[in-house]
Amino acid sequence: MSYTKLFYHIVFRTLQSVPAINEENEKELYQYIWAFCQQQKCTLHRINGMPDHLHLLVEIHPSMAVADFVKQLKNASHKWLEHHSELFPDFYAWSKGYCALSYSEHEIGKIINYIKGQKEHHKTWSFVDEMKELLGNVNEYLEQDL
Repeated sequence: MSYTKLFYHIVFRTLQSVPAINEENEKELYQYIWAFCQQQKCTLHRINGMPDHLHLLVEIHPSMAVADFVKQLKNASHKWLEHHSELFPDFYAWSKGYCALSYSEHEIGKIINYIKGQKEHHKTWSFVDEMKELLGNVNEYLEQDL
């Protein structure tokens, strides 16, 4: 018998950081992403974001690679956002890159609280500052890639 418990904190943003995910309608996008995750046999533990980026804490089914999950999620949500352009008139694309960080089960509460606190967090932190903090100032991080 095989057993996996794979938790990922995934972050991606709108192309050129356009503030396209308005707070009035973000819950509808989040519901769509939750349903997408269910269809992929993945568990979305938390989602939140800002007008220019999203954070997800998700358990990805072991049969799916992280890169495939993110690619499919971005493609599907892009189509959904285009179909609902009256709710998100400023959205035109996701950026090409993403960040995916893995965590152990005992760290999940901390990550859930971090994602819940996005609105408060970004009163004092920029997206770039946040990513540098999450990545520990890793040299490979290139702002244009995410």
